[in-house]
Amino acid sequence: MKPKIIKKSTHRLERESFDQDALKVLQKLKDAGYKAYLVGGCIRDLLLKKQPKDFDISTSAKPEEIKKLFRNCILIGKRFRLAHLRFGRNKILEVSTFRSGDTETEELITRDNLWGTEEEDVLRRDFTINGLFYDSENETIIDYVDGYKDLQEDCLKTIGQAFVRFKQDPVRMIRCIKFKARFDLEVEEQTKQALVECRKEIVKSSQARILEELLRMLESTKSKIFFHLMTKFGLLESLLPTLGHFLEHKDGGQIYQFLDQVDQYVLRGGHERISRSFLLCSIVFPILDHHLKIHIQTKEKSIHLGIIQSECNFLIDQIFRPFFHLPKKMKIKMAAILTTQYRLTPLDKKPYKRIRIPKTSEFELALDFLKFRSAIYQDLEQCYDEWCSAYKSQPATEEKKRRRPAYRKTKKDKPHERTQER
Repeated sequence: MKPKIIKKSTHRLERESFDQDALKVLQKLKDAGYKAYLVGGCIRDLLLKKQPKDFDISTSAKPEEIKKLFRNCILIGKRFRLAHLRFGRNKILEVSTFRSGDTETEELITRDNLWGTEEEDVLRRDFTINGLFYDSENETIIDYVDGYKDLQEDCLKTIGQAFVRFKQDPVRMIRCIKFKARFDLEVEEQTKQALVECRKEIVKSSQARILEELLRMLESTKSKIFFHLMTKFGLLESLLPTLGHFLEHKDGGQIYQFLDQVDQYVLRGGHERISRSFLLCSIVFPILDHHLKIHIQTKEKSIHLGIIQSECNFLIDQIFRPFFHLPKKMKIKMAAILTTQYRLTPLDKKPYKRIRIPKTSEFELALDFLKFRSAIYQDLEQCYDEWCSAYKSQPATEEKKRRRPAYRKTKKDKPHERTQER
């Protein structure tokens, strides 16, 4: 297949728009005799006038050959072997080898380490908008799948038959909804039909990969529309049935109110310090609050924090299981944030004679979550101000002790395998 070559005069992307370390990596690979291109999401985002988060590289060099070239390289992954190049403490460039694979059968992909050509690599990717190569040497875009045209027309469609591609890797359905939510693209008709017909296949996916996609969308400023689309296309019902059913309840709109606040907070730059446990609390709290007020408060004369903590742990498991298995530390932090809400705003609404600040590392996050609630329910603003004032008036040594990180990274920690298709 002969690709279309889009010249710089047409695509108008400047070299300065790309990560300079990524361009140096490309040059080093080419100097060593390998083909190498920027690929996928970074090209898509720049063409859509968005700032890319990642600059991924695809090359003819095999993982072991990449490792020999770069001292800052580590190899990760079994299902999908990758090279990670580290720059400083927080920056990682991902380098993958050209893959090939059967794009016609519906068999679930369990391993993806069969090396191929650049054309074969493109044809096994998910959507046409992610199938573009950028050649830094002559500043052209190489397009085998009409991805450039689809971007110009705001069209989202799979590479190859949508029904087959979703069967091969059901996570692509989540990614389809993600791209529609992020970029407001129009899903091509056959892709949309396959999305509906294959929705039950989603439970065959890796729960870790889907959880990562959900968390990224909570950090994207588009979480509200994403969860709406997940409900509309029937995927949420399979993955998070308790959440799906609650969204159909008359109080389900509260979750969208919280997601709207999350989107606004991230848009203002809050994503740099907000924890993922906090983000997940935004979809759990309305369900917990409804549960406590309807099923527990009517049975118990007095609801102490021990009962609330127990119910909180029960609901976290009920919402995310059986498909998802949240990390233990994440669940503990979520339970602390949620339980503390009923210290800050008791169910019986009796005012405290004296405010006492608990000496827990999660209290500041719990206070931030009360601020979220007060943005939705303005009658909580005074309560938040009182607790915030009491918290700030604590001795500096106490505050410093509370803010000590609950988790320190050690040498034993290993990087998680990232989603491969951008």
